[in-house]
Amino acid sequence: MSSSLSVARNPGAERENAALPERRVAVDPLAGPASLKRQAYTALKNAIAAMDIYGSRAEIRLDERQLAVGFGISRTPVREAMAQLEREGFVRSEPRRGVYVVRKSRQEVIELITAWAALESMAARLITQTAAGEEIAALRRMFTTFHNGELRAHLDEYSDVNIEFHQTIIRLSRNDALINLAENLFTHMRMIRRKTIGEKDRADRSIRDHMHIIEAIEARDTERAERLVRDHALGLADHVAKYADYLD
Repeated sequence: MSSSLSVARNPGAERENAALPERRVAVDPLAGPASLKRQAYTALKNAIAAMDIYGSRAEIRLDERQLAVGFGISRTPVREAMAQLEREGFVRSEPRRGVYVVRKSRQEVIELITAWAALESMAARLITQTAAGEEIAALRRMFTTFHNGELRAHLDEYSDVNIEFHQTIIRLSRNDALINLAENLFTHMRMIRRKTIGEKDRADRSIRDHMHIIEAIEARDTERAERLVRDHALGLADHVAKYADYLD
């Protein structure tokens, strides 16, 4: 396998990484009659998305044999799943070394966020025109625990709600083409959002932004909802550009 989305190499960083232990992905056995390749692909993608891949410079290696044993299946569907993940930019294959989870560069992350801003802002626009009142009310209920509360004390829980909020915005658009385009992009976004939510004042700003977005959607203010969602995403891009030195 070869990857067109491999991270640019930095000789100094490679020497530093050589001294770091490899991290591996832990998985549970697969069950059910569904395609083993599809199950392995989904399980691996979810495991990668849940990992803090930007919290350490140690490489994360996908061991085909170990994963097959963990899943309780043969190596062929695991190999096929990893090939699909490589085509989508989540892993890279290195001859005589193995398959590794891709850590995006700062510029790549900014580009991903910029693309996400375009998709999510259009989704917000569509929501103001088509979503039911109860669906919009559910957006506000997500944040009942955190609004005006001790946000920092529940940062991990808020991170999950934050991710769910953005995923729901996309889903409520009811535009299948938009939803499909956002699917893989969202997995990359999930990883960087989880990393950045505790940095600087990101969490506090996030809850304020979300409340303003919900208010605009509740008012069916199409232009404002679209603008607020776009600005919220681009604010994350600005944060990454200024502070995400760990991506270099």
